[in-house]
Amino acid sequence: MTNILEVNNLVTSFQTEAGRVRAVDGVSFSVKKGKTLGIVGESGCGKSVSSLSIMRLLPKPSGVVESGEILLQDNDILQLETKDLYKIRGRKISMIFQEPMTALNPVHSVGKQISEIFKIHFPKMNSGEVLNKSVEMLRKVGIPDPEKRFSEYPHQLSGGMRQRIMIAMALSTEPEILIADEPTTALDVTIQAQILKLMQDLQKETGMSIIFITHDLGVIAEVCDDVVVMYAGKIIEKAPVIELFKNPKHPYTIGLLNSIPRLENKRKTKLNCIDGAVPGLLDIPKGCRFQNRCEYKISECEKKHPDEIEVRPEHYASCIFPEGLK
Repeated sequence: MTNILEVNNLVTSFQTEAGRVRAVDGVSFSVKKGKTLGIVGESGCGKSVSSLSIMRLLPKPSGVVESGEILLQDNDILQLETKDLYKIRGRKISMIFQEPMTALNPVHSVGKQISEIFKIHFPKMNSGEVLNKSVEMLRKVGIPDPEKRFSEYPHQLSGGMRQRIMIAMALSTEPEILIADEPTTALDVTIQAQILKLMQDLQKETGMSIIFITHDLGVIAEVCDDVVVMYAGKIIEKAPVIELFKNPKHPYTIGLLNSIPRLENKRKTKLNCIDGAVPGLLDIPKGCRFQNRCEYKISECEKKHPDEIEVRPEHYASCIFPEGLK
């Protein structure tokens, strides 16, 4: 299947008071046309930084992409001039940010913010067309009484409504790729289910590809076709979603799956967890980054971070002995 986006050996770093740290270190993955790629991992593992690198929205001047390439249909986004980048960002690649209340401007109405997208990317549209398209997008994402909501401000809307507004804004230009950075984290489970179904329905309708960033493996199982598991700035496992859940090969992935609550467990059973914590970016161990929490650790793990190995067709893991884990 054709890849619409390829990220190769991406290295992103930040300048801090203690020195420069690498938040993303040698990350490579691809997104298939019309499919959903899930990126999962604990907070601080590099998921959001990877997405901001793709969009070239890293905070300046501290955040820098040191090396690598991000190919959108063979065009390297990292090499584009600013004027060419504007034609892609928001047009071919759109992004839903993690917290809609901070992503939306509180002093402008919902209608003004969504209208601005059409004015920027479709300058030939007249004001009537902009109004009609904006209301149409609000209706498409399930906003009740969209003509009324058009004039309201973000603080007047619920969390679920604000997230629908963000989705409407992201999809207004009919992008080829949508990056969704934990779009359901702050929502209750009922609204979360509605948002996930909305995104799946819109994907079927438009044929867009989605990069879905989350820490929730339940969401990954529901909406994704392929999965990338990140830990401390590196990808440690990637596979088709069914393959990953059936045959996890990295100790970290196994630990994440074992920590999911299950209906068959007895009541008040203690949940499984992964002991320890993700190492800080200034304290990355020399060898495998997961070694301080790994029950399978051997002395070889301390020497170097293991190379990525294809353990099954389309299934890759970065572990010294992935075949022996399960």
